[in-house]
Amino acid sequence: MFTGIVEELGEVVRLTEGAEDSAVIAVRGPLVTSDARHGDSISVNGCCLTVIDNVDGVFTADVMGETLRRTSLAALREGSNVNLERAAALGSRLGGHLVQGHVDGVARIIAREPADQWEVVRFSLPSELARYVVEKGSITVDGVSLTVMEVGEDSFAIGMIPATSKLTVLGSKAVGDPVNLEVDVIAKYVEKMLGSRNV
Repeated sequence: MFTGIVEELGEVVRLTEGAEDSAVIAVRGPLVTSDARHGDSISVNGCCLTVIDNVDGVFTADVMGETLRRTSLAALREGSNVNLERAAALGSRLGGHLVQGHVDGVARIIAREPADQWEVVRFSLPSELARYVVEKGSITVDGVSLTVMEVGEDSFAIGMIPATSKLTVLGSKAVGDPVNLEVDVIAKYVEKMLGSRNV
């Protein structure tokens, strides 16, 4: 479980194709690897990955074919920057919202509109996720916990403050770039519970 508060901008050292539609990713991240052990979870652009090795500030993780198909990780290349966050510890502050690291879909940036103190960024919204996205609700974009500012029929917008732009990959992404989305898991559970009621 994560909070959507990015701890560090990491760098992809290599992404190696593996057997049976899989890959191994190696990421440099001195902060998140400082206490990482085999089996720990680290969020990479919003994808929960399991550490299999950690040497000199670089951790490696296996990436299944399912993850490659359902996220934007397959688009990463050597030198790509990525958002990194270690799993939340019990008793720590919840600065963002409850994030599982289970990507629900991939969207694209469709507009960036600079303002005086922030930037409005608009993303496409996959139709199968639209019912979970509400104005003033939470959404995770590339592992960043954000508040939805506006929802359209097939898009949504967030207001990005300078700190988010500077400290995450969202600041350097361009119109057309893919991003990973995770909707609020509470909404999905509520939908399932209400859908199973006999009314």
